[in-house]
Amino acid sequence: MELIIATHNKNKVCEFQRILAPLDVKVSAAKLPEVDETGKTFAENAYIKAASACRATGMAAVADDSGLSVDALGGAPGVYSARYAGDGATDEDRINKLLQNLKNVPVNSRTAKFVCSICCAFPNGDKITAQGECKGKIAFEPRGNDGFGYDPVFLVGDSTFAEISGEEKDKISHRGKALRIFAEKLKKYKGAIYAEQ
Repeated sequence: MELIIATHNKNKVCEFQRILAPLDVKVSAAKLPEVDETGKTFAENAYIKAASACRATGMAAVADDSGLSVDALGGAPGVYSARYAGDGATDEDRINKLLQNLKNVPVNSRTAKFVCSICCAFPNGDKITAQGECKGKIAFEPRGNDGFGYDPVFLVGDSTFAEISGEEKDKISHRGKALRIFAEKLKKYKGAIYAEQ
């Protein structure tokens, strides 16, 4: 089975490929039209992106919407994680804004979670959804050279997501959890399709 992934983020494509490869699912990126993420939840935005990619390509398309929810900021940046520091901002800009907004928050109050919602839209109207979360804390400064987005300041235990390997991150991350749930649902869906043929 081949799935189009509705993202321009190469790092996300790699994560999808790593986790879905054992299912004999080929994940491909495609040049897709930009879509306005008008949803109020991660799940709504994931569906908007997947459905748009499915319509544009005529193929099954999978999308995720994910972000960081910080308790001391009332759940912000939330669905606005990618736009937190404005259009055209870099990962560094977003991290700097986050750390600035948390500068007077003590370590025990810096709790946060990453959330990932996945949606796969099929040309026949079917859809598969999954969601995963990973709880942690926000560090006082960026650490590590791997990962992307807010990874350098998201602490799980003693390490940030940017200090561990991609494989280690997959085991505990919000996207890893969501993708494993999605993979199980996709396996059942594929089995049902083949049973009907």
